[in-house]
Amino acid sequence: MQILQETQLKYGYLPLELQGTIADELGIPLTEVYGVATFYSQFTLKPKGKYKIGICLGTACYVRGSQAIIDKVNSVLGTQVGDTTEDGKWSVDATRCVGACGLAPVMMINEEVFGRLTVDEIPGILEKY
Repeated sequence: MQILQETQLKYGYLPLELQGTIADELGIPLTEVYGVATFYSQFTLKPKGKYKIGICLGTACYVRGSQAIIDKVNSVLGTQVGDTTEDGKWSVDATRCVGACGLAPVMMINEEVFGRLTVDEIPGILEKY
């Protein structure tokens, strides 16, 4: 786990080639490394954008319209959940509860939290970046 965490921190993701190197160095099958990398949601096998958007789909956020927020973000960026834009600027993910239920619906861009969102606010927020 620690090696995968450090590798992802350095490279931003865990491509199959690096997983193979890790497996070889540890003397274990690639399938074991791949199994850990795909089991834990903290790891990603694809590069992420400079700006990582996470939209909460926890109960409070979902009830207050987070699906519409996701739809608007994807519409503006031309993405789908799990995608990174071709220019590498944006990646979009749905997340579980981020612990800001009182601000529902919530979206994060990197470490910045946006709460009590409406669909109409999305273009302006994205333009700031």
